[in-house]
Amino acid sequence: MAISYKPQLKHRDFQDLTDQIRFLSSEGKIWLGEQRMLLMAVSAMGAFRREMVNSMGVERAKGFFLRLGYQSGLKDAELARKLRPHCDEIDIFLAGPQLHALKGMVNVIPIQVDIDKEAGEFYAEIEWVDSFEVEICQTELGQMEAPACWSLLGYACAYTSSFMGREVIFRETNCRGCGDDKCIIVGKPAEQWEDAEEFARYFKADPIMEELYDLQSQVSSLRSSLKKQQGQYYGIGQSASYNKVCKMIDKAALGKVSVLLLGETGVGKEVIARSVHLRSERAEGPFVAVNCAAIPPDLIESELFGVEKGAFTGANQSRPGRFERANDGTIFLDEVVELTPRAQASLLRVLQEGELERVGDNRTRSVNVRIIAATNESLADAVEAGKFRADLYYRLNVFPVHIPPLRERLEDLPLLAEHFLRKFEAEYNKHTLGLSDKALEMCLRYRWPGNIRELENVIERGVILTDNNETISQDALFAVVPDSEFHQGSPPSPEIIGDTGQVIAGDSLGGAAHWAESIISNNVSLDKVEETLMQRAMEMSKQNVSEAARILGLTRPALAYRLKKSGILQKTERGL
Repeated sequence: MAISYKPQLKHRDFQDLTDQIRFLSSEGKIWLGEQRMLLMAVSAMGAFRREMVNSMGVERAKGFFLRLGYQSGLKDAELARKLRPHCDEIDIFLAGPQLHALKGMVNVIPIQVDIDKEAGEFYAEIEWVDSFEVEICQTELGQMEAPACWSLLGYACAYTSSFMGREVIFRETNCRGCGDDKCIIVGKPAEQWEDAEEFARYFKADPIMEELYDLQSQVSSLRSSLKKQQGQYYGIGQSASYNKVCKMIDKAALGKVSVLLLGETGVGKEVIARSVHLRSERAEGPFVAVNCAAIPPDLIESELFGVEKGAFTGANQSRPGRFERANDGTIFLDEVVELTPRAQASLLRVLQEGELERVGDNRTRSVNVRIIAATNESLADAVEAGKFRADLYYRLNVFPVHIPPLRERLEDLPLLAEHFLRKFEAEYNKHTLGLSDKALEMCLRYRWPGNIRELENVIERGVILTDNNETISQDALFAVVPDSEFHQGSPPSPEIIGDTGQVIAGDSLGGAAHWAESIISNNVSLDKVEETLMQRAMEMSKQNVSEAARILGLTRPALAYRLKKSGILQKTERGL
């Protein structure tokens, strides 16, 4: 259905947009929906732009700021779709200009907007008043030879392309930054511009920067390859606690000593074990990982040490165990505390004598294997409880290494999250816009009882639930998050923008529990609450039923039915 914007009609107000702004002054954060925002002086941005122009030249700087605006436009288009799901297409589109104005970037005056999403047709002519980029030109750069509202233009292109589901290009036909009396932009589908291909180059990485990134990628790949060859790959992390682990492993790896990895479930003990192997002189040999808890107790000996034909029912042929397969290499025994007493005795023999016997055999076989054991329980407690052999514990505990839980190395979380995002986007053939700022904030507040494995699962869930070219929200990451799993201390009450435009404390309006208790204690009926809400919404919308429905989160027919049922609609019509 084609829809046209008529300038004489007042479009919707900004309330649904301003409601998304939250100030957390005590934490130094400002939120717009799930995006973290900044208040930045225009003069600072002007100085930055001047430096970019002087160092990169006008054309490269223009491309940089166009791409900067483009990313902002994508995020705001997503916000508009979430806030106005049942609104007319024109109201959804106008959220972009309104957000531009709300952020203090420019006052947007639509002159003509024609939209037909079904046919893929779009045309818009818009005036920009008091563009911050024009102000920058006037104070920092002087009059430009060509239109200067670069980031605003990139925003308009991205926002409208996302809104239409096809590429739409805006061009600035007049600009005060280059001497015109007005800033006018025109937008239409890319194929309707003769120079669309040339203009689209601005939205691609600069050739010089692209070459630099390619070189950096090659260097990174070579370094990664070299590290693997040298056995210095330790996984992902730059925190002090994780680096301390890596340094300890670096010292242990070059020796022959057994290593005992300690840490909670999901902290990445196998990654560290592989690092020890790759760093050691046995790097060319096999690395065999065994989860002792996953093997039934009556099979653990045959799995680890092998079995001879006829040793027991079902042993139809002789086969080597994991230790023999790991000969001249490394074996990783995860959850070693789960070994049976007989398996513990056999393991002790391997450690002391370097030899083993297969189940059902009396022949001794020599093995040259380095043992790396791991547990998320205390072996000392298991020894005291009689569950684990003391002599075996002392042989394994020669070089213990404690791997910190994720909550103690949260500075590594963004790196880990990015790694898992790339992994699952490739696996599910998707491209997301990454975690929202709110989602990342939630991740940094969560205690992660399942550690890195839990983070991996959470990111996979987020990728699955998020559509292409959408931001992964906090709701997509967590279905239900128990409050007890967050760090102690609730976040401070956010400040919000009141009806007068002033910033006020959110808790000054009273919590949901407060007004609910007040209603119940005053014996106010549910019908009366509904009627009051509808009356207030109609007053706020100046008796516009569609607008009132949006405020209440209802469809227009649903609200119209309730209005007629309560008699409000008839009262309104008589009043008019």
